[in-house]
Amino acid sequence: MSDKTRPNGGSDPVDDTESARLTDRAARVAALRPGYRADLADGVARFFEPRRTSCPWCGSERLTTRLRTTDLLQHKPGRFELDRCEDCGHTFQNPRLNEAGLEFYYRDFYDGLGEQKMGGTFGGRTKMYRGRAESMLPHDPTPKNWLDIGTGHGHFCAAAREVLPGTVFDGLDFTDGVGLAEREGRVEHGYRGSFPELAPEFTARYDVVSMFHYLEHSTEPDRELRAAYDVVRPGGHLLIEVPDPESRYARLLGRWWLPWLQPQHLHFVPVANLRRRLTDLGFTVVAEQHTEPHDPVDLLAAVWLALDHTAPREDAPWLAQPPGALRRGLRAAVVLAGVPVLALGTLLDRFAVRPLAHRLGLSNAYRLVARRD
Repeated sequence: MSDKTRPNGGSDPVDDTESARLTDRAARVAALRPGYRADLADGVARFFEPRRTSCPWCGSERLTTRLRTTDLLQHKPGRFELDRCEDCGHTFQNPRLNEAGLEFYYRDFYDGLGEQKMGGTFGGRTKMYRGRAESMLPHDPTPKNWLDIGTGHGHFCAAAREVLPGTVFDGLDFTDGVGLAEREGRVEHGYRGSFPELAPEFTARYDVVSMFHYLEHSTEPDRELRAAYDVVRPGGHLLIEVPDPESRYARLLGRWWLPWLQPQHLHFVPVANLRRRLTDLGFTVVAEQHTEPHDPVDLLAAVWLALDHTAPREDAPWLAQPPGALRRGLRAAVVLAGVPVLALGTLLDRFAVRPLAHRLGLSNAYRLVARRD
């Protein structure tokens, strides 16, 4: 509403709030730019480990390149490759980010500049979180305590409490979001750090340990699974949900398939591999789900990633300088032109593909429930 149409001639509070938000973000971007410029002064090669010549899952040396891409979400500089093992099917980032690289590419995604955006995204997925909690009901309808690994801001735990009101939920994450989760009361206890390093403190303590879209972020999935075995009490359960690298969407959409999420996702484990590894560790897989964990956003996300890649960049501290008015206008025009295609993608995702996703091999994730014997 403009001043001309408001009875009191004042400004619209909504416009004022948005203007203040944009001004605050611009100031934060400007303050961060010198630090990023220093980080990038010598290029990005220092962020990677040496290239592997063998599969980290089975040791085979029969590797082929599956995907080459860039950072399609933050648009930080760098190119990333995923290799696939021809013997076991494991797909992994190669060369992999080292510790400095992980810090650089995670920075300002879940926290810092990205905290508010990601908090809003995750906070609006209550139905999905309830579904994850409900998947435990046939196996343990009254767990006393539950540890959620990679809990982020704790939104899953808050929603799961509605399904399991008698369960105490704790959360663990390596970002400072877990502190926010504890302060907001979404988790009883929030632990910050590496799960394998903290696991000895929790030996055989929990009825349920969950890893929802966590394992693909870990540098050593096998180490994480061994830690989970130690933390789950005998007779308790481990609940894992990860992207499905065998989804047909992974091939059809190529680099525009959102679950590739480069450079954050380091490992993609086929379901048969994960079942065997859990069995070897001493778990019994009691449930495998493909329909329930499917998130119907593949086509919408692919269109958005392509539009966002084509349009001029939004301002970010890793850019040499902020975009001018012309580039901002061009970006707005490209995004506006893509709105009908985004709407079509949403409709196809939710109403055409979702009911048939598993039957067509398009499910983008799978979930396993495993009992510690």
